[in-house]
Amino acid sequence: MSVDHRKLGRELDLFDSDPLIGAGLPFWLPDGAAARHQVESYLHELERRNGYRHVHSPALGKRQMYEMSGHWQNFADDMFPPIRLGGDELVLRPSQCPHHALIFKSRQRSYRDLPLRIAEVGPMYRAERSGVLGGLARVRSIQLDDAHNFCALDQVGDEVGSVLRLMRVAHDALGFAPSAVRLSLRGDSGKYAGDDAMWARAEVLLRSALVDAGISFDEVPGEAAFYGPKIDVQIEDSAGRDWTLATIQIDFHQPAQFDLSYAAADGGRERPVMVHQSLIGSMERLFGHLIEVHGGAFPVWYAPVQIDVLPLGAGQAEAARGFAAAAIEAGLRAEVHEEGSLGARIRAAVVDRKIPYAGIVGEREVADNLIALRLRDGRQLPAMPAAEAIALIAAAGRPPL
Repeated sequence: MSVDHRKLGRELDLFDSDPLIGAGLPFWLPDGAAARHQVESYLHELERRNGYRHVHSPALGKRQMYEMSGHWQNFADDMFPPIRLGGDELVLRPSQCPHHALIFKSRQRSYRDLPLRIAEVGPMYRAERSGVLGGLARVRSIQLDDAHNFCALDQVGDEVGSVLRLMRVAHDALGFAPSAVRLSLRGDSGKYAGDDAMWARAEVLLRSALVDAGISFDEVPGEAAFYGPKIDVQIEDSAGRDWTLATIQIDFHQPAQFDLSYAAADGGRERPVMVHQSLIGSMERLFGHLIEVHGGAFPVWYAPVQIDVLPLGAGQAEAARGFAAAAIEAGLRAEVHEEGSLGARIRAAVVDRKIPYAGIVGEREVADNLIALRLRDGRQLPAMPAAEAIALIAAAGRPPL
């Protein structure tokens, strides 16, 4: 039975929308925001351990910047109109790469600094037409896991290979596998920047990285970015529609447009290559996919609530609240529900809300400082010491890095 994330995500209180906010502008409810925060934190740590430095940049930029990058000439139909402020025209950014290019340019760089990997989960905006909007898969306000690796030409192959490995780690941790990988190339239109030699070199580098990694792929003309070819990691939704999630792109164009350079070993100046990459794409499209892949029953490490503590009766309520407080202090996401029959509360926790653990506290558990865990899959564990239960859930809720 297929799962539609638009329906289930609302039933699970993960996200919603409102006409007064606008189409394609979903908001994250507390449970959805909790899950998203865990995934963002995981990605931040995965990137940090692999040599990335994280930045924050504004969601606005001058139109002049997007003219220099080429977005205005090649992407204006997908951008919101400029906001006039004094003598400036400010634009909601459709991508983060121009900002990151200027972050690179803001300091003197040497070949010793390369590769320089700059990462950010930040907002960007696309003026998508109302007819193509749908759930979390296609929206106008996007939180993108985005990074740009500035490197020397002879480092590009290793950088792309490293990103492919990190993608596999992240996708395995999140619990899904891509449906396909494609090498997106130029088409016949004139919308592409740069010369033939630049494109040929970039295509060879990406193709070689895929072959070296042993990844099967299809070559798809006409799907490249305006500034360069790309590797696109595809997913399929419950309706069988194909979407691009993660991506790697090689860009010789923007480093030239922004006159980026670094001090080479021979004392001269060299132009870096810009490798664009997103390990998991936008948080919106990612979670639309994760809701469908897992049927809303997320792995323990990013489940919005990891344990719902259920006292058998009023006499056990204080102990249940004490256990939940200890679990929260230990870093878990825990709640307590005291009202209603125990059976109804268990069903509400593990069946309706898909919480990984329900913790039952009865008279015996209170007397011996124990808790009985009921798992989402129907299994029941013998009553165990409270500290042991917290350690068990914490271990299950630790993402692989």
